Amino acid sequence: MYEQIINVDRMEQAVSLFGSFDENIKLIEKEFGVSVISRGSELKVAGEAEDVAKGVRAINGLLTLINRGEALSDQNVRYVLSLVKDGDEDKLEQMTADCVCITSKGKPVKPKTLGQKRYIETIRNNTITIGVGPAGTGKTYLAVAMAVTAFRAKEVNRIILTRPAVEAGEKLGFLPGDLQSKVDPYLRPLYDALFDMLGAENYQKHHERGDIEVAPLAYMRGRTLDDSFIILDEAQNTTSEQMKMFLTRLGFNSKMVVTGDITQIDLPDGKRSGLKDAMKLLKNIDDIGTVRFNEKDVVRHRLVQDIIKAYQRQEEERNRK
Repeated sequence: MYEQIINVDRMEQAVSLFGSFDENIKLIEKEFGVSVISRGSELKVAGEAEDVAKGVRAINGLLTLINRGEALSDQNVRYVLSLVKDGDEDKLEQMTADCVCITSKGKPVKPKTLGQKRYIETIRNNTITIGVGPAGTGKTYLAVAMAVTAFRAKEVNRIILTRPAVEAGEKLGFLPGDLQSKVDPYLRPLYDALFDMLGAENYQKHHERGDIEVAPLAYMRGRTLDDSFIILDEAQNTTSEQMKMFLTRLGFNSKMVVTGDITQIDLPDGKRSGLKDAMKLLKNIDDIGTVRFNEKDVVRHRLVQDIIKAYQRQEEERNRK
């Protein structure tokens, strides 16, 4: 049995570290097969030498987040543990408290994983950014946050959000209402992100002025979009022709972000995804950046990560056969 002592400077640190009903410490104990005992300002980690070393690195990583003012959640605790398992916990230092945007409720929006951090930096440093990865990695939400930040700083005059109106495997039939009412269900995720950042009232005001536009992809044809921050969501459901049409709308002093998940293509059989083509064709062009997320970047419920892994295993098994 090997033991190692960690000194905790302040009681508040220890309270944050342990979490409600000691849930964070229990997770560390379960993950690395160690026991963690608190004695005053000291934590004693006991177990096999290699496991103890990992447990100590995990606790120090969490203390780093706490000292930065981060509130520990199930998501970021599990993320730190996954970094420790891969021997990458030193990369936590790169996760500076980089606030992207403040929501309408005063909550700061920050990257929660190294993949998200890379995504934010790529959007800042490139005119066109392609963000590809599984559900729940914050691709759309962070892109909208960056758009709102640029809009508030008057770097752009308009925010334009668009996505192809492709049904996700089910036929919706004849929807009631005018054209806007018919396409609104497809655009709902974009509205949700905007409402979160701006508040419903602010959004309505800017929408009426024409500063913010949420429209299906078909509305983009024939336009030149200057001084705009343009986001194409669910881009895996564009055809190659649609993707080319969208990318060539780019005007002066504009930014584009293209997001999608190539494992969730809802196009009819035989139709090739425009996102796949764009990733291949544009990969060596300056000022176009591509960021690939993986299941570690998922910031939804932990089960989402497990579901994504299960489907990936199934896909790999099919490919082998």
